[in-house]
Amino acid sequence: MTQLILVRHGETLWNRERRMQGQRDSPLSDTGKHQARRLGQRLADLSFSVLYSSDLGRAYETARSVAAVTGHEIAVDTRLRERHFGVFEGLTSDEIESGFPAEFDCFKSRNPAYVIPGGESAQQFRDRCLSVLEEIAERHLGATVVVVTHGLVLDVAYREAHAIALGEPRPVPLLNASLNVFHYGNRHWRCETWGDVSHLQGGTVTHFESGSV
Repeated sequence: MTQLILVRHGETLWNRERRMQGQRDSPLSDTGKHQARRLGQRLADLSFSVLYSSDLGRAYETARSVAAVTGHEIAVDTRLRERHFGVFEGLTSDEIESGFPAEFDCFKSRNPAYVIPGGESAQQFRDRCLSVLEEIAERHLGATVVVVTHGLVLDVAYREAHAIALGEPRPVPLLNASLNVFHYGNRHWRCETWGDVSHLQGGTVTHFESGSV
């Protein structure tokens, strides 16, 4: 099996403001930059073959902090982007509810087939994520691979490993700059470690839910 170490990017300014990021971008906050540096130090002692990253700035900047320590080249793949939230992007939950009340109600219904205007559905996003992650795993069969990506990409992998439907609430948090260790082989996902932030000092551990992904 391939070991996939999935990493969420460091905290961003929009995370702090609880703004829906999606495929728009916001720079890492000072805390996020610190998290990324600590992440790089943690991974310096780990032997892994390849470093992948989403092309979005918050993930790529986090990956650069890892590469600066480990010496890996960064393999960028646009399919590792966060879910596209269309007209919701850049807005807080209150602003979405006020400006797009009908669409927000549909979104909150957790219908996997609902396509946010200008964005993608949860099902479309799941299919995209699994396609690229499984392709990476099969390309580097038996190796250890680090993938710097986004919260809901981690969510997809967790659901797949634990057989949790898209319409069901996620029972675990999404932590910035966390290590999440999965094994994939023979079309089977297994989660070994979730939300490991032991490399972060207590005051720099942050997690933000769906209003700021």
